[in-house]
Amino acid sequence: MSEQTPGISERSRGVALALGVLGGIFGLHRFYTGHTRTGVWMGLTLGGLGVWCLYDVVVIAAGDFADADGRRVVRWQTVAAPPGESAAGDLAEITDRLRRLESHVSELGERVDFAERLLARPRASEPK
Repeated sequence: MSEQTPGISERSRGVALALGVLGGIFGLHRFYTGHTRTGVWMGLTLGGLGVWCLYDVVVIAAGDFADADGRRVVRWQTVAAPPGESAAGDLAEITDRLRRLESHVSELGERVDFAERLLARPRASEPK
């Protein structure tokens, strides 16, 4: 595991910022950083009608946001994988899964095209 600096959170500022922008009105960034109680309140008030959410996004971007333990969330990168877990292996697996998914989507597209052609043909019982 990476060396932890006192006062600096192991949480990623980039992830917190993305969660704040995409799901801030639901308090997703608050749940990510361990602030569950305020995360629930943000969800109930829809991010303080957007004001609280906007404030948090600015504070996270500035690097002044703290996690539940009072440590600042300043690191942009995520914590490195523990020893024995390879990020390259994960990347290869993800790439393989994406290729298989692309193949399945392509096959489904062909099936939809075929079904559309069948439905577009006039039936024998219909007058022309």
